[in-house]
Amino acid sequence: MAYDATAYDDVEPRAPGMYFLRDALDCEGLGVTVVEADDGWDGMEHDHAEDGQEEVYVLIHGEATLTVDGDAVELGPGDAVRVDADSTRDLSFSADGSKMIIAGAP
Repeated sequence: MAYDATAYDDVEPRAPGMYFLRDALDCEGLGVTVVEADDGWDGMEHDHAEDGQEEVYVLIHGEATLTVDGDAVELGPGDAVRVDADSTRDLSFSADGSKMIIAGAP
């Protein structure tokens, strides 16, 4: 088949409000995650140095802060940030009903 399709909310969340679509879309190298979050939602600091995955964070709705290597980047709707694989990143949301799409690949 030349394509795969799914609705993100048909995928079982792997963490509260986090929908990982890699398996549902049968992606070989690309990871896609949809995050639905309210004020106070905090992620976990991590990097992708071992797997070489750079990531792009796109805020669709709400307010978020992406901390990259200790630098806080404030995001509003439509803002996008790319993060190197070996950089640490930590995500938090400061508005109810926030929605973000994260895509990553080596």
